[in-house]
Amino acid sequence: MRDRLDSFLDPRSVEEGKPPPDMDDAITWLRGGAQRLVDAVERTGTETPVWTFLGARPAGWWIRRRLHEVAVHRVDAAIAIGSEFTLEPDIAADGISEFLERIATQAGRDDADLPLQAGDTLHLHATDPGLGAAGEWTVGVDEGRITWSHEHGKGTVALRGSAAELLLAMVRRVPVADTGIEVFGDPAVWRKWLDGTPL
Repeated sequence: MRDRLDSFLDPRSVEEGKPPPDMDDAITWLRGGAQRLVDAVERTGTETPVWTFLGARPAGWWIRRRLHEVAVHRVDAAIAIGSEFTLEPDIAADGISEFLERIATQAGRDDADLPLQAGDTLHLHATDPGLGAAGEWTVGVDEGRITWSHEHGKGTVALRGSAAELLLAMVRRVPVADTGIEVFGDPAVWRKWLDGTPL
């Protein structure tokens, strides 16, 4: 971002792009990385277009992407050691929206199958109070592309639960059966969605 590159750069090839071998130094490096990202975005300008794996996006896109990646990997770590975890509803809800934005951009590239068949829809409804329209998602297919909106609607399959549970089920960290999520409609559509989307 700092150099306004327009293509992928292996982070291991840049200064401070690789963690030091000492564990304490590596933890300090990891914590400092978040601040370096924020500083780089501020220097570049939040709305300045920069390279991303989805094509040019405003520099601030990277902060949102890293926020959700860290949130999910924090849950991974908690699950791995059998620890409790929390994920704020508004962060989880935005994580679902960010995931759907990526899927809508990437799905079907290189003639790959879409995670939904034409005519099928997926509806997610977060039960957390206060989310409003930001807690609903309707996903479908239009002209061979995945589309989504925050509109309320009936889906071929619908899932209803907390935003955190919905996000973690969507990124396959927790099976639906291990959550309080209610599933309505055709569960095969949900399975196809999971099989056709990245972790």
